[in-house]
Amino acid sequence: MMRRFCLILSCLLPVAATAAPAQRVISLAPNLTELAFAAGLGDRIIGVSAYSDYPPQASKLEQVANWQGINVERIVTLKPDVVLAWRGGNPQRPLDQLISLGIHVIYLDPQNAEQVAQALEQLAVYSPSPESAKRAAADFRQQWQALKLKYHRQKPVSAFIQFGTQPLFTAAATTMQSEVLNVCGAKNIFADSRVPWPQVSREQVLSRHPQVIVISGGKSQKQVIEDYWRSMLSAQVIALDPDWFSRAGPRILLAAQQLCPQLAALPQG
Repeated sequence: MMRRFCLILSCLLPVAATAAPAQRVISLAPNLTELAFAAGLGDRIIGVSAYSDYPPQASKLEQVANWQGINVERIVTLKPDVVLAWRGGNPQRPLDQLISLGIHVIYLDPQNAEQVAQALEQLAVYSPSPESAKRAAADFRQQWQALKLKYHRQKPVSAFIQFGTQPLFTAAATTMQSEVLNVCGAKNIFADSRVPWPQVSREQVLSRHPQVIVISGGKSQKQVIEDYWRSMLSAQVIALDPDWFSRAGPRILLAAQQLCPQLAALPQG
């Protein structure tokens, strides 16, 4: 679940004005690892979570957390001066232990594109190259806005975000996945859900008549989904890179850049 749903449920916390460049950094989620590298902290990272595989050098770093939990003892031994944590996915008890031992824990919980940029700015004060982190944030905002302007539609494409088949899950308006659809000129048919990750039925999907189904996966997964809906729904299936589409980090922009041209190729409603 960490790999697929590296999605965040809390707000970003303010940065202390007295923060100084970090020398030893540990990241406890794959998207936080990507954010740290993008902010210029790559050379300072000494430990990461499982599935931290981007950029490639991240996969060579020691893993101190996985779906089973956080290795507090090992983290203490590594003597980090900053630990990057994810409230929505990291268990709070071991984080409280680290804090009680005097280790500085920073929560980075981006829920949308703007908060990805804000997270980069938050990390700038800990980076040995703060201006690079700020430029990364500015570039991210500029490219996101450019997509929004280029792919705006007067009548958005109706789209269903599909995760799995048994059970069948989707994403609501409050998720970054739904925002990717919006920036590309699509409307999430389950945007009105009261929970971020609702379980839905085939009947509910069919009643909302999606023109497109957006999934995370490759050709084989796309075939599975096409077979699942065959004879019931004629919607086009678009498969996006799983890591780009699932991680709340800088590469969410790549997911949008992958999706937008494919939606633009569809006829205007």
